[in-house]
Amino acid sequence: MSIEGEDYDKLTKEEREARDMADRAREAAEQAALPYIWRQELGEVDVVVPVPKGTRGKDLTVIIQKKKLSVGLKGKEPIMGGELSKEIKVEESTWTIEDQEEVHIHLEKLNKQQWWENVLTHHPKIDTTKIQPENSKLSDLDGETRGMVEKMMFDNQQKQMGKPTSDEIKKMETLRKFQEAHPELDFSNAKIS
Repeated sequence: MSIEGEDYDKLTKEEREARDMADRAREAAEQAALPYIWRQELGEVDVVVPVPKGTRGKDLTVIIQKKKLSVGLKGKEPIMGGELSKEIKVEESTWTIEDQEEVHIHLEKLNKQQWWENVLTHHPKIDTTKIQPENSKLSDLDGETRGMVEKMMFDNQQKQMGKPTSDEIKKMETLRKFQEAHPELDFSNAKIS
């Protein structure tokens, strides 16, 4: 078990790195022992389930539901089955058989802003805080999300330089316009909050 919070903070940098390496190694061993391989991006999870060579689609029983996944050969115990870590969009999730020896399952996450700790809730978890997402380019994001990210980046830079954030700039601009429109009012003691 990994030590959380305060105890971890007391460790030296070297001890932390050793602990992290041990955790990564344990995690890798646990994941390697699963009857499938999986990878994820923020919006999707891909699972590969090895099956006996020569398996065809009609030999399989694959169940994909909002919170459940099961894959197996007809008439046998499922190779994998259980409750999904998080909900998925069933209508956008698919499965195919590749080279008659692998079942490829593509799951579309319902919440596309959340990393999964595991595919099935009863399987070993990964530490999602250590996930290194592939750098998604700003241009890949939809307009609204891109605008939000750019605003956050701008505000962050402004804060680091001790300058006003975009919201503060907007407030000052609004006050300035109001002052111009009402020269008769005295704003000398006004405080912006």
